[in-house]
Amino acid sequence: MPQLISPRIADQQKASTGDLVDTPKYDDLIYDIGMHKGEDTDFYLRKGFRVIGFEANPDLVSSCDRRFKEFIDQKRLIIVEGAILDPSALSPGQKKVQFHVSKSNSVWGTVRLDWANRNQRMGDSSTTVEVEVVDLANVLRQHGVPHYMKIDIEGCDMACVNTLRSFRQRPDYISLETEKTSFQDIQQQIDALVELGYDSFRVVEQSKIHCSQSPPFPPTEGNYVAYQFEKGSSGLFGSELGDRWDSQGQILRHYRTVSLGYRLLGDDGLMSQWKSPVGRLVRSLTRNALKLATGEVVPGWHDTHARHSSSKPSST
Repeated sequence: MPQLISPRIADQQKASTGDLVDTPKYDDLIYDIGMHKGEDTDFYLRKGFRVIGFEANPDLVSSCDRRFKEFIDQKRLIIVEGAILDPSALSPGQKKVQFHVSKSNSVWGTVRLDWANRNQRMGDSSTTVEVEVVDLANVLRQHGVPHYMKIDIEGCDMACVNTLRSFRQRPDYISLETEKTSFQDIQQQIDALVELGYDSFRVVEQSKIHCSQSPPFPPTEGNYVAYQFEKGSSGLFGSELGDRWDSQGQILRHYRTVSLGYRLLGDDGLMSQWKSPVGRLVRSLTRNALKLATGEVVPGWHDTHARHSSSKPSST
């Protein structure tokens, strides 16, 4: 199992001086950062892409090793075991970190103690294991920039986005889990993507993907595959999301309403403790009103997909 670890200092110095790292971008390569049980990796592989999958939970890594043995043997899949963090969260020379493994919902695994505490408030408990720290910049230097980068690592998504600042090439498409704590945090995510050259956006509510999405024919990403998405999948990506992409202003206006749903009805929402019959009625009415305004499940679970300005729409 490759442990691709090295100091980040060189890339940070290059980014600060404007001397960006030049590494090739590959149209047949996808990074699945937070591969979990391989729900998305399976789809990408079946569409003909090469995949580099990242997973911190050792048990899930072992499971994916078995599930995808054929693709690993064919060198179409590399699994990188360990956790990606923001450099500011690491001590100089730190090589390992505590990872909180959820006992009831494996997708909630995180290196963030505040996220683990939130999960505990929701009735979850966790154990901790020590895992390697993965240097994403080193992986990018070794294997190249992907066509699409999917990010879902429970509270550390922006560490991956910020790593791209050191590289001249950027993925054509990127997706990450939307922040739920405040609209300001969402705005910071979008602003960071815009600074990297992403100018077109899609909001995708994730909870119904397994029963609402199917790959288009003819395909515009890789090969066509008749596919039933698993629960928890990120679903379609890139040009197969269609032609309707929003500007920065449009997506932020949409997220103002979504953020209101998070604030009122989310994990720690203002209405989450309203247990009386009247409280439940008010919550239901609020949920229905927000669903009407957004056309989505509320409060839901959203991913932000972004298209780089250098990537031409499939229709051109």
